[in-house]
Amino acid sequence: MAGELILLVDDNAANLKLAQVVLELAGFQVRTAVNAEEALLTLKTQRPDLILMDLQLPGIDGLECVRIVKADPATNLIPIVALTSYAMKGDEEKALKAGCDGYLTKPIDTRTFADSVASILKQGNLRAHSDR
Repeated sequence: MAGELILLVDDNAANLKLAQVVLELAGFQVRTAVNAEEALLTLKTQRPDLILMDLQLPGIDGLECVRIVKADPATNLIPIVALTSYAMKGDEEKALKAGCDGYLTKPIDTRTFADSVASILKQGNLRAHSDR
């Protein structure tokens, strides 16, 4: 896979930059947002192939942002993966219940992160094609 557009949402500048660089080196196009409000504005003009969503965001948190995106018919088919340092028992269930299609934990492993994202995109594309 190459060239897919990913919306990366994270309020931590270091995490955002690291994930962005790793994904861009693997050939993905990356748009970034530092909070849910910025992500929602981006979705008004762009349709990413995947959203990687931090759950701990200022203002509207990541789970609420996921609910908003999944409730909108214009964006509800975009796969969303939680990208979070939340790793307590039950956190993955909360993310999936909110509408996330997957769950990755931080800190990211720079050696496997891009491959994990590519795998998620492949699964998401298969699901999207079967819904048509």
